[in-house]
Amino acid sequence: MKLSDQGPATTPSRHTPLADPRAERRVVAAPGKASAVTRGLFFIAAVFLLREAQALMVPIAVAVVFTFVLSTPVRFLRRRGIPEFIGAGLLVVSLIGGSALLATTLAGPASEWWQRAPATFDALVEHVDRLRSTVWFLAPPEPPPASRRAPPAPPSDDPVKQKIVSESVALTGLVIGGALSFTLSATATVILLYFLLASEHWLLSRTVEAIARRRRRALLISGVRSAQREIGRFIGALSMVNLGVAVVTMFLMMIIGLPNPVLWGSTAGILSFIPYIGPILVVVLLVLAGIVSFAATPSLILAPAAGFLLVHAIESNLISPWFIGRRLALSRISVFLSVMFWGWLWGIAGALLAVPFLIGIRCACTRVRSMRRLCVYLNESRAPPPSLSSLLAPRVLLQRGGLLATAERRRQAGAENSDAAAADK
Repeated sequence: MKLSDQGPATTPSRHTPLADPRAERRVVAAPGKASAVTRGLFFIAAVFLLREAQALMVPIAVAVVFTFVLSTPVRFLRRRGIPEFIGAGLLVVSLIGGSALLATTLAGPASEWWQRAPATFDALVEHVDRLRSTVWFLAPPEPPPASRRAPPAPPSDDPVKQKIVSESVALTGLVIGGALSFTLSATATVILLYFLLASEHWLLSRTVEAIARRRRRALLISGVRSAQREIGRFIGALSMVNLGVAVVTMFLMMIIGLPNPVLWGSTAGILSFIPYIGPILVVVLLVLAGIVSFAATPSLILAPAAGFLLVHAIESNLISPWFIGRRLALSRISVFLSVMFWGWLWGIAGALLAVPFLIGIRCACTRVRSMRRLCVYLNESRAPPPSLSSLLAPRVLLQRGGLLATAERRRQAGAENSDAAAADK
């Protein structure tokens, strides 16, 4: 057979370009990068959607958190033969009755401060003017010198006072609008809370039934029950601690002589539910109350705020770590970031819900394998962290916050054991 009959030669030329394996890697990695970008954009869109839908989402979130807290008593009543809709009604009525009793108790002192608000505001402005007069760039403008020929000019208006008056009018309208919005949101929250408590078992069973795998069903049930238990335990313990803060603050204000000590004790107990930010607000309010109430005795102006700071220091450093327990301890950085995020998202309601949301996220992280690394930042570790030099050692692995032995040591230990076994034989 001739060589021409065999067809063209198939040997590649030296100048033929070869396929680039990096291009194939880029093609394979492109969908992963696109999915990561898509997830990031979806997260950003979800955050701003939650911010815009605050009026709708806040009642739902509050009702869900209270459902996690109160579902255990409903199940207890159901096991005793009381239907869920009756048990849920009893709990909701008790919650409304307790809130109404607290509002009735505080209505009298609050109305007194509201009636004295104009005089209190004038006294506060007078004290501010005295402080401004000591600072040259904040002092009000001086009237021009009088002339014999020209009639005396009217005193020039103080721009700071004009700004305060305009802001007070705007604040009154804001308070009225906020009270109406709060009433509507509270009504929607109570109604939704009743329906969630009455149908909690039905909702959970239908959700579990929709999951195909048995292991995922078990993870969902254990996660929900763990979140209910831990959130309920946290809110119950925090309520007891804040009740003690309210009582002690009330007696301290009574000893100091601040008017309406019940109002200030209740305010301190309620605002203490907001980590970090709540005590700061209480201190600011007590400083203003001290300026107005103890104008004749300047030595007592800071006494209410100092007394509350003492109570808060004892509570945050001694009572809460022991009473709430080490199991519910969260990282302070994660708590502060959660309060900042949810406070920016939903205001005061978001700041109140920040810690329960964080506990729920931690319960989910312990059961989802891809999120377990996040638990390192959520839990408060009492053990000292390893040194950076040990972390940079070759082939050292970290697991659960501790250092494991290197693979080389394990290999040497195995070789020694095998040699010892051979020697025994």
